[in-house]
Amino acid sequence: MTATGSRSFARLAASQRAIGVVCLVITSVGWGVNWPVMKMLLQEWPPLLARGSAGVLAAIGMGALALARGESIAVPAAVVPRLLAAAFVNVFAWMGFSTLSLLWLQAGEAALLVYTMPIWAMLFAWPMLGARPDAAGVAALALGFAGIAVLLGSQGVEVGVQKMPGALLTLMAAVLFAFGTVVWRTPLPLAALSSVAWQVGLGCLPMLMYGIAFEPTPRASSAAGWLAMAYMTIVPMGVCYLTWFAALRRLPPQTASMSTLLVPVVGVLAAAFTLGEPLGTLKWIALALTLGGVAIALRRT
Repeated sequence: MTATGSRSFARLAASQRAIGVVCLVITSVGWGVNWPVMKMLLQEWPPLLARGSAGVLAAIGMGALALARGESIAVPAAVVPRLLAAAFVNVFAWMGFSTLSLLWLQAGEAALLVYTMPIWAMLFAWPMLGARPDAAGVAALALGFAGIAVLLGSQGVEVGVQKMPGALLTLMAAVLFAFGTVVWRTPLPLAALSSVAWQVGLGCLPMLMYGIAFEPTPRASSAAGWLAMAYMTIVPMGVCYLTWFAALRRLPPQTASMSTLLVPVVGVLAAAFTLGEPLGTLKWIALALTLGGVAIALRRT
């Protein structure tokens, strides 16, 4: 490769990394803000009916947009098993299990526990991708989890026997999503928008069916409730999944996973500003630690 070609390749790689980082920020903020939004929505809607409805609507919207852009939404038969597996770990387990955990846990507790995901991603990436964590990677993870630990302590969370089902559900969501992040980093052989629409739709349809069959019918929703449902449909179930998979195509899975530690921090800050939950010194320390860990992870990319 010539010197000019090397410079062009370096610029292209840097550009792709920058796009990946921007996509991660959008994903983290969108998913983080969704925790207080979901908390408000659950005052009027049951959990799986809310998630399932939002996801199916988002999938229909993305599918329609894909068709409008001339993309094919056909799925080759050979791709179906992998598509179903990806929909299960990336959507049904990640969103469904974490939402169901709210029956036993507070929203802040669930958010903090489910974002143990990066440590599972690092552990999976070691044997599967040969990505042995170096000193910087361990430092980034240590800072990030120190921030989560401080945040956990600041909220006085106690996960006792009565909360164990919720804790197990959040850990299952974290482990399965981390597994999918590492194993299926290579995109499905489908158009990008179509791929996300199918995964979100197939992952959320069982939630919707369960919600209709077994959960109570929601009472008349307020204007705030409909706004919360609109946000959850468009942003976390639509835009954030698109940006998440876009980031995975441009960044190592360990880096992408590490950056999700921003989500509970964003969630706590958003809850403070929208729900009036108190912010104290410990929460600001947690924010600084977590952002430091994410910064190290992104510099290693």
